[in-house]
Amino acid sequence: QVQLVESGGGLVQAGGSLRLSCGASGRTSIRYAMGWFRQAPGKEREFVAAISWIGYRTKYADSVKGRFTISRDAAKNTLYLQMSSLKPEDTAVYYCAAGEVDYSDYESTGRYDRWGQGTQVTVSS
Repeated sequence: QVQLVESGGGLVQAGGSLRLSCGASGRTSIRYAMGWFRQAPGKEREFVAAISWIGYRTKYADSVKGRFTISRDAAKNTLYLQMSSLKPEDTAVYYCAAGEVDYSDYESTGRYDRWGQGTQVTVSS
């Protein structure tokens, strides 16, 4: 079983940057995709970005394209989300997720079966 632990959240001013990390422990699969999701107060959890564990195939939500970059270091079993040009509307709890997910389903929360505990990102205006 894969366990996921996020880190790197915090408070940042609008226009600033943050890098989130997600350490994965346990048995991973080459069929895994890993993703970042976020949930703001009173809103549903939404897709941010995802990447295949092999092949570097990526997908982004339109709202973060050009500002966020997802990457992973397979040797370190770590997933990253580099966030730049942050906006107040990016404020949310960010979750790391993993699962055997097809590319066409990367945005679907229900397709991921492992989740981290979340890390808070707050962007002040």
